[in-house]
Amino acid sequence: MSGQTIAREFTAQMSVRAGRWRLYVALLNTTEPWPEHRFGRSVPTFTDRTNALSVLGFEPVPGAEWAWTEDSENPDNPASPVVLIAAIRVRARSGVSA
Repeated sequence: MSGQTIAREFTAQMSVRAGRWRLYVALLNTTEPWPEHRFGRSVPTFTDRTNALSVLGFEPVPGAEWAWTEDSENPDNPASPVVLIAAIRVRARSGVSA
């Protein structure tokens, strides 16, 4: 495999806070700042999310799908507002270092 690099994979996550959606790539085990993109108030479409990842220099790993998780703002309070978090495995686009 001389001359080839293995694509590093990361997790991109999207969440909403104060009515605004935010997409970021968690660059764990690096000293790099986490790339981030902010959306408006409407839920970003699949295309919106893919375009934002591209602008940040990433692409979904082939076969990866967005997974949605429900959390709460205050885990100790069952009446706490719901927080939706989406995640997908991504890799740096060819020619872009993460």
